[in-house]
Amino acid sequence: MDADVVVIGAGLAGLRCATELVSAGHEVVVLEAGDDIGGRIRTERIDGYQVDRGFQLLNPAYPAVRRWVDANSLRLGTFEAGVAALTDERLIRLGHPLRAPRLLAATLRGVGGELGDVPALLRWLRPLAHRSDVTHLQALSRRTDLTLAASLDAAGVSGTLRRVLERFFAGVLLDDSGTSSAAYARLLTATFLSGNPGLPAAGMQALPRQVAAPLKGRIRTSTPVHEVGPTPGSSGFRVRTDDGDLVARRVVVATGQQAAAALIALPEERAHGVVTQWWSTTVEPTRHRVLHVDARSRPTGPLVNTAVVSHAAPTYAPAGRHLVQASALMGPGRPTPREPAMRRHAAELLRADGFAEWQVVTRHEIPRALPVQSAPLDVARPLVLPDGLVVCGDHRDTACIQGALVSGHRAAQQVGALLSGASG
Repeated sequence: MDADVVVIGAGLAGLRCATELVSAGHEVVVLEAGDDIGGRIRTERIDGYQVDRGFQLLNPAYPAVRRWVDANSLRLGTFEAGVAALTDERLIRLGHPLRAPRLLAATLRGVGGELGDVPALLRWLRPLAHRSDVTHLQALSRRTDLTLAASLDAAGVSGTLRRVLERFFAGVLLDDSGTSSAAYARLLTATFLSGNPGLPAAGMQALPRQVAAPLKGRIRTSTPVHEVGPTPGSSGFRVRTDDGDLVARRVVVATGQQAAAALIALPEERAHGVVTQWWSTTVEPTRHRVLHVDARSRPTGPLVNTAVVSHAAPTYAPAGRHLVQASALMGPGRPTPREPAMRRHAAELLRADGFAEWQVVTRHEIPRALPVQSAPLDVARPLVLPDGLVVCGDHRDTACIQGALVSGHRAAQQVGALLSGASG
């Protein structure tokens, strides 16, 4: 045997799984097809700017992050716990009264004309009153899991507050159809109410680098796997790569869902796509340290959100410069928006002048950015396949950092049990 366990994929799930197995005393090899670790979480450095592949945020309130990540050492630059929304009448700012007290006056002004919708919004949030529901999605999904749109209908949420909520979740879930799981949307709401999402000083890829720290010398990048299966005549598994075969007692497939489906017996499932455009400017587009969304009854552009990233994380831009991101959905039947349209819409939402002078830093088109989280949501899906292979990733749990880490943890537990059974 070349190893006790081969983990295929060095994203968060695979790294968490491998770390726990190494801690338990197992010999582990991690194989990564790409040239670096992190999976979909990657950071690029371009002309003094830091840009993540697709706009992502780390919420330190995720239970898995609290348990396994030293968020303080990442030196998070955080956004305020709120959102700026362009409505049919004006730009409003809404914020958490405790986590964003600076926004309290603006929040009161923002909901001043929509007070009738506040009780309905509280009805929609009512399931979060149970503390166990905040950290256990299973407790929420055991109830009848409606779609997000149906749950808002049932609670009577309408008007401007509903449009703000829908546009906010369109950017988080990468879905503006309203068919995502309401239970999952409520779970995300709970974490947003508990902590301020932010960006590590060294970029989002600092997160998987921290998770991978105990795996020094065990990760092989630029090593795609072409085939995996049982070893004839033995109880192990054979992994075929360009550098030769590896034989291990157990194999964990921790790739993205599409790559996993191509490698093992899994059906390929749907995923949402996103295009993120990045610009630099010397003129401050806005002083608001929040996400901006279009909550008008008829949005005038393709964006689900935009923000001045360097306001929250100054390390993302050189001194005297500002870094702007804007994200839009992409997918079948939806034209991929062009840069000029995204630029115009971002400037409109930010109320920014001089946007014609913005300089393009880069653009990321990610067709499979997040697994679809349709209602009813299938939480904590089985990890051990009939042939004995183990699979993990956010496509087996929830489509977020929390889900990836938890899935890796669950896989390590399953593999540990299988190895103990084999040796017992």
